[in-house]
Amino acid sequence: MSRLDSFIRRLTAQRDILNHICDRLELPADGPVMEIGLGNGRTFDHMRERFAGRRIVAFDRTMGAHASSVPDAADLVLGEICETGGAFRTGTAALVHADIGTGYPEKDEVTLTWLPQMVSGMLAKGGIAASGLPLDEPTLQPMEVPDSVPKDRYFLYRKV
Repeated sequence: MSRLDSFIRRLTAQRDILNHICDRLELPADGPVMEIGLGNGRTFDHMRERFAGRRIVAFDRTMGAHASSVPDAADLVLGEICETGGAFRTGTAALVHADIGTGYPEKDEVTLTWLPQMVSGMLAKGGIAASGLPLDEPTLQPMEVPDSVPKDRYFLYRKV
């Protein structure tokens, strides 16, 4: 598969997962949405439309988002996510979306030493996590992804 096709497949999976969560899954009534990996801001912009009325806090190492997709200063957390995310392990988030995989197994292995625990710590009981990397964490119960999402392209969990 070409890198372009893989990119399109990843973005389509993101959209389909987020729409599935918004349209078909119950989230805790309160609580923010956490966007781990702001990047260009495309997914943040989509979540801003789909989860209108919820605070969305976005994390990234540096600012790289398009000007139309930049969160308010109070909702943008820059720096090493494994460090900055710790302050948000409050157990109150309704949804955590994490798209910080690199496609390099050795780099993603390092991320997976802290990401599952951080996501679980952010989520309220009953909250949902969607991730491009598998989150092996006892408090995160795997869920089925929509049929349109290829196996192991994206992962979906509920906090128990």
